[in-house]
Amino acid sequence: MFAGSAVQVFGAAGALTLSDNARAATSPLTLRIGYQKSSTLIVLAKARGTLARALAPHNVTLTWHEFTSGLPLLEALNVGSIDFSADVADTVPVFAQAAGARIAYVARETPSPDAEAILVPQNSPIKTLADLKGKRVAVTKGAGVHYLLIAALQSVGLRINDVQPAYLTPADARAAFASGNVDAWVTWDPFLAGIEHQDKVRTLTSARGLAGYQRYYLATPAFARDHDAVLREVYRTLRETGQWVRANPRDAAAQLAPLWGLDAATVEAANKRRSYDVQPVVRDAIAEQQRIADAFTQAGLLPKRVDAADAILWQPPA
Repeated sequence: MFAGSAVQVFGAAGALTLSDNARAATSPLTLRIGYQKSSTLIVLAKARGTLARALAPHNVTLTWHEFTSGLPLLEALNVGSIDFSADVADTVPVFAQAAGARIAYVARETPSPDAEAILVPQNSPIKTLADLKGKRVAVTKGAGVHYLLIAALQSVGLRINDVQPAYLTPADARAAFASGNVDAWVTWDPFLAGIEHQDKVRTLTSARGLAGYQRYYLATPAFARDHDAVLREVYRTLRETGQWVRANPRDAAAQLAPLWGLDAATVEAANKRRSYDVQPVVRDAIAEQQRIADAFTQAGLLPKRVDAADAILWQPPA
């Protein structure tokens, strides 16, 4: 447990580990996995069957549940509709905690700041971030891009109230952007690469220098407590899948293209901007989560202050 915080550590490296390995290997278990379109590593592990094979010796059956974005995904985790959440942007756990959710961090993907950006049409009169003042900006509430918008505006002395946020799902945001119903769109890969390759757009800024854009894998606290052996296999599969994507970018793009409804070249461009480097969640990451939470609180977008340390950290074997 971290000094002065509520963080509890479960798993191979934690003092609260439960010896459930024998039970997990013999008792049937259904692992309900939530994911979204941008959950590259889980999407590949599902399509290639690698996670199912890894968990077969543990008598685990997988069910898959797709969500439009991270916030509804973690709402499902909070109410117990799923057990494990594929990667969501760093902002999403903060919003979940603000809604009273108890969460367990399982893993993270190291920062990918070039994988999200603020876009305008190529011929837009908007030339700088300051020009966004008073403009209608499409953004997905609670997603990593929501924090990027706040940080980008703050960098030029503006606040979220200085623009007109249009809180939309990625699909609805793209439609609004294409039709001219919004002036700018804050989005992330693969949606970012998709519109870059299909429409005439201009990037006002990426997240580089503004937001780290880490992605987190989470579980319910009960699952993290009771199924250490299963999470070890999930973690190992995610790490190996990320390593495979980085080593085989064309093969990965070819496999993802039909799943995402994009051409392989677009997928490969999106993947180049993601780290896919799966690592344990460490104390510094929780400190960054607190900075994100405080920014949303100061912007008046959270109902109460969030203590990012009020969470469980599951730790993989060393």
